[in-house]
Amino acid sequence: MTQPVLFIFTSADKLLDAYWVVPPEAAHPFYVLREHFPIVAASTKGGKVPVDQVSVDMFTDDDSQRFLKDKDAIELVQNTKKISEIKADDYAAIFVVGGHGPMIDLATDKTFAKLVEDFYAKKKSALQPVSAVCHGPAALLSAVKPGTSEPLVKGVTVTGFSNDEEKQAPVDADKALPYWLETKMKELGATYVKADEPWGVKVVWDQGILTGENPASAGPLGEKLRDILLGKA
Repeated sequence: MTQPVLFIFTSADKLLDAYWVVPPEAAHPFYVLREHFPIVAASTKGGKVPVDQVSVDMFTDDDSQRFLKDKDAIELVQNTKKISEIKADDYAAIFVVGGHGPMIDLATDKTFAKLVEDFYAKKKSALQPVSAVCHGPAALLSAVKPGTSEPLVKGVTVTGFSNDEEKQAPVDADKALPYWLETKMKELGATYVKADEPWGVKVVWDQGILTGENPASAGPLGEKLRDILLGKA
């Protein structure tokens, strides 16, 4: 039986800390991947995950609206497993949905960091990615390389929500966020890359880690993840 792809959601529910439920952040990868793989969801607290209402109002594309009414999607986000219940061996890939929330809870969650480390150590050579989009790569920042104390992203080419995009977003990042993702990844030794223009599509696959820059990159990231897992990348 085909192993599921594990969608990871934030449980953070303060300020703007929630996943982008309707735009590409969750909806587009969901529809790309579910044609080929079962999908299981987990979050730090388990159960129903918070929704950023701003994102619900902001994105009106067909898949985003479909996701809100899809019984399978609703079940996915209302009944997540606790990350502490998850075993790395049981999944084909990990995908962290974005939104500001991962910067708050997942980025410092030791249980998730251990899951990422276990998965990376066992699955990297099998081309089974740890993946994340937009602010989701923040969830990888506490993980370290197997057998070392080095950040997992050190020496890895990655992307994620850029400082330029942060400046243009309807959030005062200096007041609302604990750090700027692009800056933090660079501080940890990652090779950070981005699209030629803010909000453009950028997806990067390097050393077992697959990242997408922003909401527009979520669908293409889902397609890349699908192709990697199907041996077509």
